[in-house]
Amino acid sequence: MHIEFDEPKCVAAGQCVVAAPEVFDQRDEDGIAVLLTDTPDAPLHESVREAAALCPAAAIRLAE
Repeated sequence: MHIEFDEPKCVAAGQCVVAAPEVFDQRDEDGIAVLLTDTPDAPLHESVREAAALCPAAAIRLAE
């Protein structure tokens, strides 16, 4: 899996961080998400799919 994160689309909702905290974080100053890794290990794939589905801005795209 490869994650493509479109930072300008991020609305700082934080749903990705809740769903996959090992893969996403948020900047303190504005809450915009930060991608910690664009190639997560297999055990994290389900939570990353959930994060992408929950993102209200559709800023997360996945390539399987």
